[in-house]
Amino acid sequence: MRTSSLGSIPRRAALGLALLLASGIAAAQAYPARPIKLIVPFPPGGGTDIIAREVANKVATSEGWTIVIDNKPGSGGNIGVDAAAKASPDGYTLVLGQTSNLAINPSLYTKLPYDPVKDLAAVGLVASAPLVVVVSSASPYKKLADVVAAAKAKPTALNYASSGNGTVAHLATEQFQKIAGIQLTHVPYKGASQGMTDLVGGQIQLYVSSVPTLIAQIKSGQLRALAVTSLQRNRDLPDVPTMVEAGYKDFEAVTWFGVAGPAAMPKDAIAKLNAAFNKALATPDVQKKLAAQGAEVLSGPPEKFASLIRTDGVRWGAIVKASGVRLD
Repeated sequence: MRTSSLGSIPRRAALGLALLLASGIAAAQAYPARPIKLIVPFPPGGGTDIIAREVANKVATSEGWTIVIDNKPGSGGNIGVDAAAKASPDGYTLVLGQTSNLAINPSLYTKLPYDPVKDLAAVGLVASAPLVVVVSSASPYKKLADVVAAAKAKPTALNYASSGNGTVAHLATEQFQKIAGIQLTHVPYKGASQGMTDLVGGQIQLYVSSVPTLIAQIKSGQLRALAVTSLQRNRDLPDVPTMVEAGYKDFEAVTWFGVAGPAAMPKDAIAKLNAAFNKALATPDVQKKLAAQGAEVLSGPPEKFASLIRTDGVRWGAIVKASGVRLD
């Protein structure tokens, strides 16, 4: 008598389910199975780009991953961050966000296309850096007091450059003008290179940006640094006074940088990325390279970065409100 094959169906189904589960687990463990794109929301050569490339290269080398840098500048970093927020939440599109586009812009722009708290998943902090106020080496201004005196003598006559509307440099300089009782004219750029060209050419009298963006030109003697915005002097610019030393009590403005991705990213991908970036940031060579750029290495769990985005959003929101600056 021939035995019916109907009784074997449950066993086959169970085997098939087991194979599917096994393949699913293997796929999860295989992340990343293809190149990861890290969006830098500013042009090549600026502070954000330099930090992104140094850290991404170390992660790629250590983990055997492929990480592709994708520069998407514009709108104070909003274009690049928005592209990451709206990307497929599969863990293969990330962004190196910073204080300006994650903490300042939600209060600064009337219509921001993303919400950094709701639309992004924090992966981890990377670094922080103060701003530095510079002039051309040919400038007559030797210290910050000279700039203030010139600005008081001719209000709005001095132009200052930043890497864009809504950046920490923009808001910090607006705050400084109120405290110092002066009026400068803001000239926003999409990135660092053109601003430095115009500064050296005399079209711009001041440039305010992060130390990593300008430190090479300062050390080469092309630019003269007048003040840094950290509470302590920068270890790579030990001769440059702080804003506090220049007479502006408690003045502090620091840019932080961190990796984020779309809000619905898989938690296992976030955990794996966080571990890989923290591992890279703990290595002496990365710490040395970032320190040479005037940046301080940060790290920690995703929750630490997510908390900073929320708390600094409140702090910078108050500064934006007090400045009266609003952008469409």
